[in-house]
Parts: sequence; structure tokens; C-alpha cells
Amino acid sequence: MPGHLLRRLATGATAAVLAGVLTACGGPVGGADEPDPLRVWLMNNSLTEELTHRIVADFEDRNPDRRVEVTVQEWAGIGEKVTAALASDEAPDLIEVGNTQVARYAATGHLRNLTLQVPELGGDDWITGLEEPGKIDGYQYGIPYYGANRVVIYRKDLFTDAGITEPPATREEWLEVTERLNRPEAGQQGIYLPGQNWYVLAGFIWDEGGELAVERSGHWEGALHTPAALRGMEFYRELHALGDAPADRDEAEPEHGEVFAENEIAQLIAPPGHSRIIIEHNPELADKLGYFPIPGKEPDTPGAVFTGGSVLIIPENAGDPEGGYAFLRTLTSDTWQREIARTMSYVPNRTTLTDALKGDPGAEAMARGAESGRATPNSPAWAGLEAENPIKEYQTEVLTGADPRTAAEKASQTVTARLRHTGTG
Repeated sequence: MPGHLLRRLATGATAAVLAGVLTACGGPVGGADEPDPLRVWLMNNSLTEELTHRIVADFEDRNPDRRVEVTVQEWAGIGEKVTAALASDEAPDLIEVGNTQVARYAATGHLRNLTLQVPELGGDDWITGLEEPGKIDGYQYGIPYYGANRVVIYRKDLFTDAGITEPPATREEWLEVTERLNRPEAGQQGIYLPGQNWYVLAGFIWDEGGELAVERSGHWEGALHTPAALRGMEFYRELHALGDAPADRDEAEPEHGEVFAENEIAQLIAPPGHSRIIIEHNPELADKLGYFPIPGKEPDTPGAVFTGGSVLIIPENAGDPEGGYAFLRTLTSDTWQREIARTMSYVPNRTTLTDALKGDPGAEAMARGAESGRATPNSPAWAGLEAENPIKEYQTEVLTGADPRTAAEKASQTVTARLRHTGTG
């Protein structure tokens, strides 16, 4: 998952920035009489410092012949850094990467194939939105680590004032409820949905049976112009109209959690961790926030959502791939997956472990939504496309009056060109 999203998806406890290298006792590793340490790269805000130390200590207790060196990486520029590491003779033994980045790294030919290990890692129960992007051409290169996705954060007091006692069960009911909550004459918005929130649009397109892009004969083609995708865009347009969010901005411009906090807005689509941002800006809302999964087309069936998060990869030229795999098994074990979920309010990598989130309403709603989680197209060029995303431009054009089909056809052509530009599929 892109770094800016991962930072937003961090929920519950705020992860500390870990400077430099960590070991179980915090001291230097490797000495004249010690073997080289097991080298692990984890991402900033992935774990707290305290949790990292506990996991490393547990691993070293169980593997007394190994010492672990954890280096915390920043998301900015991480793609180039990982690509360079994979091509070097000194690659780390285990690396955490964003789930949408695996195809890019697999295209280098420097990732270890972990397909045979899937059964012993609990692959039958993996979250789909983490499993799919880790699988390239039928082979598993990325092992699900943790996930997060968007939910609807809502004002319980505004729902009550409008006589709404239960969250909507379907998309159609969601529109009806949001229309009742949208009271421009009183300065109240039914929802704040920035026009360029393309991750939300993706979920609506998937609900309709459409795709952002499809692979044909080894090449990716944009699919925004299909009837199903157009139906998803039409639902987005209807929902966006029930609030005053700008048509030409995404969720970070301005930060939509802050906008929600500072105005009378009934609903916001965001990771549940945004409640922290909201409460920081408006403490009076601390007891007024509720959560529900994005509704689907059928009653009580969550709508499709983009699942962000991280997976774990082992470089082909790792110095200690067996040690890297052993630490991977520790990070993905039942014990530590539950602890990571509770501490960080992430969705654990397996659907059988989501009970660890009981008592955390936002995380529970997120876990229910993750049941319908999806990932972006598994093209090596997708991460580059996101940098200058034509889907955002398409959304703004439609929301400002352009013919949807014409705008979609143009956007699909741009997506096709971008995904073929690198020559990697």
C-alpha cells in the first residue's frame, strides 16, 4: 500500500518513530564471536517500539542461535530503496512492503517464491485484499502481514436528531439516510465525500461487477468505461451530491478528518483511525462518533473496499532466507497477529483472528468490511500510475458536468497507456 495511505490507516495507538536499528535489548548486534544478525526491514508506523522489542525478544528466546536487527524505513522513496536492495548482494532477509507494491518487486525477478509455504502459514484464511496482490502469475511472493480499510464514521447525535436509529443496511438505504441528514439550510451535510477519493470509487465499481483495469494477453487495459464501472461512478456522483465536498480535491486536500471535525457533517468515509484526528480537533465529538462498514448492494452485506496494508517478502539473494522465513512465521503467528491487531487496531492477516478486535468499535467495523476487501490491479506499473492518477481527473470531470461515458473512455485510454508504458505488462 502507498506510504501516505499506510500512515493514515494506522489506528488506535500511535506508533513511535524508530530511529536506526533495534534489537531485543536495544544494544548493538554482531561482534567478533557472533554470527551476522538476521536483517529485517519494517516500515515506520508498522509497530510501536515497545511491540517491536517484545516480538524480537520472543523470537530470540525461541531461536538462541540468531540475533535480529530491525531497521525501520520511511515510506518516502521506499520503492527505489527496496528495488536497489533486491538487486544487491546484501539484501535484507525479510522486508515489509505495501501490498500494492509486490508486482513491481516481483517483476525484478529477485523475490523468493513462497507458494509451497502457503498452507502452513494459514493461507486458506488470508484476507483477500492482502493475498491477491502478493500472488503474481499464480505464485505467492508476498505473505499477508496486516490490513486496514475504510469504514463510515458517523455522528451518532445527528443520526438520532434525524430519527435514524440504525446504520443503513444497503447502498439504496444509505442514499436515503444521507439525503435525510443533508440539511443545507441548517448548515449540515449528509456526508463529506471529496470528489477525487478514488479508493472509495473503486469499491463502488467492484460492487457493480466492474474493474479499474483488466489483463488481456499479458497486457493491462483500463476498464472505467464498462457499463458496470459507469454504474459505480453514478452511485459515487449521487452520494457526493449529498454534501459540500469539493469535486477537485482528494481526502488529503484539505485533510477530511479536520473538515469533519470543524463542521456539522453526519458521515465521513475513512479508516477508523481518523477518529483520533477528529477528536483532536474537536474534543466535544469524543462520545458522539460511531462506525459501520460501507454498505453493499444486498442487506447486511458489506460493500467492497480497497484493502490497504502490508505484506512480507524474502529477497532471493537474502543472506539468511531461512532465518527471514522463521521471523516471518513469528510475525504472522496467531499470538503476534492478535497482539498486533489489538495494539495497532489493524486487521489481522487471517479472518479467523478478527475476534482480537472485540471491544474496539471502529476496528470491528473495519474487520467486517475487510470481508469484502479487494486490491488494486496487480500490474507492476500500477504504483507509478497512482502518482499522477487519471482516475481522479475522471471523477472531477463527471462531478462537474462532463458526459460520464466520454470521460470514462478517455480515462481508460490513459490508464491503458500508463500501464503499458514501462513495458512490464
